[in-house]
Amino acid sequence: MSQSKDLFDDSTMTFGEHLEILRTHLIRAIIGVGLCMIGTLYYGDVIVGWIRQPIDHALRMHKIEAKEDVAPMPAFSWGWFKKQSGLDVMDQVDPIEKRRSEVQPIATDSKDDQTVTIKVLPSELVNVLHAADPERYPQANPKEDEQAVNLRIAAPEFTELTRVIDITSRPVTLNVQEAFMMYMTVSALAGLIIASPWVIYQMWLFVAAGLYPHEKRYVYIYLPMSVFLFIGGCVFCYYCVFPFMLNFLLSFNKSLGLQPQIRMSEWISFALMLPLVFGISFELPLVMLFLERISIFDVQAYREKRRLAILVISFLSMMLTPSADPMSMILMLVPMLGLYELGILMCSWHSKPPQFSDVPSVT
Repeated sequence: MSQSKDLFDDSTMTFGEHLEILRTHLIRAIIGVGLCMIGTLYYGDVIVGWIRQPIDHALRMHKIEAKEDVAPMPAFSWGWFKKQSGLDVMDQVDPIEKRRSEVQPIATDSKDDQTVTIKVLPSELVNVLHAADPERYPQANPKEDEQAVNLRIAAPEFTELTRVIDITSRPVTLNVQEAFMMYMTVSALAGLIIASPWVIYQMWLFVAAGLYPHEKRYVYIYLPMSVFLFIGGCVFCYYCVFPFMLNFLLSFNKSLGLQPQIRMSEWISFALMLPLVFGISFELPLVMLFLERISIFDVQAYREKRRLAILVISFLSMMLTPSADPMSMILMLVPMLGLYELGILMCSWHSKPPQFSDVPSVT
């Protein structure tokens, strides 16, 4: 008769030796984080520019809309829907690129940022010349069908004027140390995120020594899936949610006659927090699978409680999205519903191993 084997029969390491191995892996993880932070500190301006890109673009588009008179669109038309949902943000042209494409130098030694274009009636221009030199330039009478022409003027002062106008569409800081602290914080967080695979690997080397082969197999399958879902949620928030949300919030300021002044440190905190919320919420299928494995829910319960799940997900989408516009809530609601169905499929595909209570007794 074979004797039962205890889990720790083969364990010959003392508690102090376990601590020594843990210390070794922690030192390696810290070294990896430090090296990544050195790299992110060097390229911190690129990282900050990438984070501030959505708000910079939204402020510039908001500035264009404030200057231009847009004709009203028919209600419930495609153009009206794009305007209300924020889809038209992708179709608009950056104002700086638009100005550079329209303004050309009037001489070989002039610069683009020293020229401006104004529209004048030819008769008005002739009358100005007539007032300066009546003998040389005759007076002109305006015609009914007269059209304005572009007149280009250049001056060095236009460079400063262009710079001031461009600054008004940028985020601001309220004290001298804010930019430096923001730079250091963003670089440190970016370094920690980049080093996270190495840190997780070191943690895994320490934990894996005490796991059974079938437990390691679960980690090999579900850990990459968890990382993929988290990154997918962050990318979805950055490229899909931010344009809709910023368009609504800035349009709301415009409707109240307010000029927003965005504080850069507050935007950085917001731009880091919201993708984190989306990344965590995209872990829903794995949470459902975990609850099914520990016998709290089963596949049939997930299917029967689908209506209740839709209500809960709708409530969470409303609470987690900072803006109250329906498009931002829908952008979280629709993927979450799809992930809920994915969780049901994952629970159905991978059958739960039998529990001890399920094993028939031998009499």
